[in-house]
Amino acid sequence: MLRLFFLVLFFTAALVSPAAALFTGIIFALVFKHPYLTLSKKVSKYLLQVAVVGLGFGMNLHQSLEAGREGMLFTIVSVAGVMLVGCLIGRRLNVSKKLAYLISSGTAICGGSAIAAIAPVVDADDNETSVSLAVVFTLNALALFVFPPVGHLLNMTQQQFGLWAAMAIHDTSSVVGAGASYGAEALAVATTVKLTRALWIIPLSLVSMFLFGKSGSRKAPIQWFILFFIVAMLANTYLSIPRPLLDMISLGSHMFLSMTLFLIGSSLSVSTIKAVGLKPVLLGVILWILISFVVLIVIL
Repeated sequence: MLRLFFLVLFFTAALVSPAAALFTGIIFALVFKHPYLTLSKKVSKYLLQVAVVGLGFGMNLHQSLEAGREGMLFTIVSVAGVMLVGCLIGRRLNVSKKLAYLISSGTAICGGSAIAAIAPVVDADDNETSVSLAVVFTLNALALFVFPPVGHLLNMTQQQFGLWAAMAIHDTSSVVGAGASYGAEALAVATTVKLTRALWIIPLSLVSMFLFGKSGSRKAPIQWFILFFIVAMLANTYLSIPRPLLDMISLGSHMFLSMTLFLIGSSLSVSTIKAVGLKPVLLGVILWILISFVVLIVIL
């Protein structure tokens, strides 16, 4: 009966948001014993890679590079700065190296999508992946409701708010939501700068392969799905792929991502949560507040 219930939740996860799927999986892990733990970990690994490749078909290289010089400069500085500061603070807080790296990646680039792409590259286990996703998703949801009122309180222009939202909110969907609630110009700026920021998944993945792919004299394994992700993005940019097909691929990749995050969340153990504690949450909050205030100081 438990196995049937698990399978129902797994396939139903395709119909909800990635964040909802993740938290459903975590709740399942806290209440029940996982009936397919070993198989789940294997399936989640490959399903995640397929989902990431599918997300590449939703990215257009030209649109991403059309962001203004100011947005591009902010992106470069913020991504590099957040990754460096995040790893340093994570070390001071005694957060594991991979967990700190994943939280920093999600904060620096584009939330769950970045973590999904980076996790298999650094060979993070399901516990590290699920904890980092939970931290980033929670803060991301909070930002969607906090940012617009703060923007109005500070009398920010449409362009200022769009830039702030794109740089300080993790996930693309929440960036779009916050920008849309503030105004049409804010939405345009936020979306464009966010696309540029999301492109950093590619160089960060390649750097991550070098940083985490060596153990002793072993060479870093080739992460083929990153190559396929790049090919997918280039295909979407330069080939005339029918819109209905792109929509189907996008829908499928988001469904796979949600199903994957359910599997990852359901593999989280109570003992792991107790062992991890509040330090990863503190790291995520510190990075989120830091990048929010730094961008505010620069643009105001």
